[in-house]
Amino acid sequence: MSRDFLTIALPKGKLLTDSLEVLIKAGIECSEVSEESRKLLFPLGDAEAQIIICRPTDIPTYVEHGAADIGFVGKDTLLEENKDVAEVLDLKFGYCRFVVAMPEESVPARLPDGRYDLSVLNHQRVATKFPRVAEEFFRQQGMQIVPIKLHGNIELAPRVNLAEMIVDIVSTGTTLRQNHLVEVAPILEATTRLIANRVAYRMKYRRINELAEKLRGIVAAKE
Repeated sequence: MSRDFLTIALPKGKLLTDSLEVLIKAGIECSEVSEESRKLLFPLGDAEAQIIICRPTDIPTYVEHGAADIGFVGKDTLLEENKDVAEVLDLKFGYCRFVVAMPEESVPARLPDGRYDLSVLNHQRVATKFPRVAEEFFRQQGMQIVPIKLHGNIELAPRVNLAEMIVDIVSTGTTLRQNHLVEVAPILEATTRLIANRVAYRMKYRRINELAEKLRGIVAAKE
């Protein structure tokens, strides 16, 4: 195995198709990689690379510990997992937003500038898959919250009095509306990022940077 051999971690689920598409455009032949396969590791032969398929939340861990040299991961996961990796490039796909949302019947009053008055939510319960992101957002507002970590069906929590509000990612807001929830504050926008193991980024800089530059050109062409 050559020194420039790359192990690339890609996420299962909705980001995989876009990830494979940009890699193919960048000259890495990976058309046989499929989530439908039971395989989790795909050698790429002449490309001097292999792809591993991981749960999105695990990709920063694989990259931090060097099991993968680089990975594609949503900024939302990157912030929540808080691993020691190098963020190389914003790939500009997989767009979503972090928001605070509450039942429509209990939203706070609005301030003169039109924003909701979040101060009344101090020390309240927040159901979320992203407790680190939620706590940091409210800390920046000078507030504390009680995070309740859930792994799914976040929108249910306020309806059954598990929490007063939620912090979650949304793309269209349809799920919020269907569950009679109202966005009361934006937190941040998130897209897919190319990340690298810090040691690999030094030792394999030529190969990683060459790929990153090709990906940068593909991203720029779409804008």
